[in-house]
Amino acid sequence: MKKLLAILGAVTLLAGTDMVLAAATGTLTHIDVDESNEARQRGAETVISTCLLCHSLKYVKFINLTEIGMAKEDIEFLLMDQGISDRMMSLSPVEVREESYGKVPPDLSLMAIARKNGPDYLYTLLTEYYYTEEGETDNHLFPGIKMPDVLAYADTEPGSAERAEAEAQARDVASFLKWTADPNADTRESIGVYVMIYLVILTALLYLLKRRVWRGVHKTE
Repeated sequence: MKKLLAILGAVTLLAGTDMVLAAATGTLTHIDVDESNEARQRGAETVISTCLLCHSLKYVKFINLTEIGMAKEDIEFLLMDQGISDRMMSLSPVEVREESYGKVPPDLSLMAIARKNGPDYLYTLLTEYYYTEEGETDNHLFPGIKMPDVLAYADTEPGSAERAEAEAQARDVASFLKWTADPNADTRESIGVYVMIYLVILTALLYLLKRRVWRGVHKTE
């Protein structure tokens, strides 16, 4: 309960910030999405520890994280006042987020497919923060955005280990959110391989059957 109160206090400090995403004006950075469960797990940890303060993933339950290889004990370690069978909802009440940001921040469950080039969009958004001359954070992709720089990217220097770590975290977040947008993609792809093998074998058998039938026809002639 103390952790939850601390988080709500942090939300209050961010009151008045505009979480509405305007039209993107910058160029997206292309990334090769890491489809490994290890990357998805790291992304899940970052999302739970930073993004659930304001955002929800209403189509995903914490228990679903076992599908990307996370042990129940590791999932429970990340929980605060939630249960492992609960949906991944924001830790802040709707009223608090509406009062603080003017509207409820968007659900992230389908964000990777709701946006064109979703993973690139997510990565670019998280890695385009910088400090203005007035000492405030801004974003090259969304000038004027007030969404907090959750990875503290603006505090890192080009070429530094800290920047490399922030970029790696952003890639992992993109990887995880791509999975939440379509968690059955891996299953479909694996089934697709077997379907293709089946079709190849079926085609070969039908070809052999055709040859046999027509051989008999030619003999009767």
